[in-house]
Amino acid sequence: MSNIYDFTMKDAEGNMIPLSDYKNKVLLIVNTATGCGFTPQYEGLQALYEKYKEQGLEILDFPCNQFGGQAPGTEEEIVDFCQSRYGVTFKQFAKIEVNGENEAPLYTFLKEQQGGMLGSKIKWNFTKFLVDKQGNVRDRYAPVDKPEKLEAEIKELL
Repeated sequence: MSNIYDFTMKDAEGNMIPLSDYKNKVLLIVNTATGCGFTPQYEGLQALYEKYKEQGLEILDFPCNQFGGQAPGTEEEIVDFCQSRYGVTFKQFAKIEVNGENEAPLYTFLKEQQGGMLGSKIKWNFTKFLVDKQGNVRDRYAPVDKPEKLEAEIKELL
């Protein structure tokens, strides 16, 4: 795969979604968990989405249970939690793995594009990748980076 738009991912409802559906959008791709110390970042992610969705921001949420088993439950339970607790309206996908032999090819690609000083391995939940409107992976943010920190770069890409 040579481009982010070459990937198709399963959403939380079990539908296969081609990422080419997101051409000409700025994407924030995040591996998430519902029982993590960083889980309150859903609030900041939702705020960014509400503020910039009309300008072309899409947030793609990929729950991952690889870090301390912090994303237990079914996709339906995760979606219910995120909607009821944080009012999430951005796109939620099926649970994936982001490291190891069963990692999603999308994450292999993202890490190859933005290994940088963080190294290629995803260290924890709420690692964020920012993708421009042409599908280029522009930046990678650590779990400790709150969504608000990304706002200036998102605005610039929009």
